[in-house]
Amino acid sequence: MSNYGIILAAGSGSRMNSNIKKQFMTLKGRPLVCHSLQTMQDSNIITDIIVVTGADDLDYMRNDIIGSGNYGKVRTVVTGGAERYHSVMNGLEAVQKLRQDRLKNDRTSDRAEDYVFIHDGARPRLTEDIIVRTYEAVREVKAVTAAVKTKDTVKIAGPDDFVESTPDRRFVWNIQTPQVFEADLIYEAYSKLMDACNRDESVQLTDDAMTVEMFTGRRVRLVEGSYENIKVTTPVDITFLESLE
Repeated sequence: MSNYGIILAAGSGSRMNSNIKKQFMTLKGRPLVCHSLQTMQDSNIITDIIVVTGADDLDYMRNDIIGSGNYGKVRTVVTGGAERYHSVMNGLEAVQKLRQDRLKNDRTSDRAEDYVFIHDGARPRLTEDIIVRTYEAVREVKAVTAAVKTKDTVKIAGPDDFVESTPDRRFVWNIQTPQVFEADLIYEAYSKLMDACNRDESVQLTDDAMTVEMFTGRRVRLVEGSYENIKVTTPVDITFLESLE
């Protein structure tokens, strides 16, 4: 059994008002991506890491980021794509290759017991506790995502920006990563998504859970994440994270 961590670090960070891509911006003295990378490296659960980055950043990621640290679990660095789902698919293809190579070398290996942890490299507050909680849950139900219950009242608006409805806050969650799936399940979902995109079908997907829900019908369980596990999107997010112990 293997547990693969895919770290997505191919974004441009256009809302950061910086010439430096956000995954390489400094947080507490280290590039942003190094924080979640180190957590996966130190994890007792993650066995292999795949990093997805921009084509222009491959050498920098391999030499200056991976090469400068103790990241022995990193098996490969692959290029991202035009959209997030392309980057995820490239990461999943790398996972499939690692699994196939492992089967060739170990005929007793059971592919059905492999799991994939997909995580945004711009979420530096990943913890071992979150990894453990999602891992325990995914072994039961095959598809889970870290999330936190919303602290705010949420309104559903119509096209004219007038309120259409107010969902019960008790049942509204903010989705995070990692999103964790049985390996064959997530590969099947993304393969079907790519087929749909190749047929020019209009598909609006914002996360991996939606992909699994839409293309496999599998329900996804929400697992407690952390309110500190935010995705860095604007400069104020860096300021907030710098203030945390």
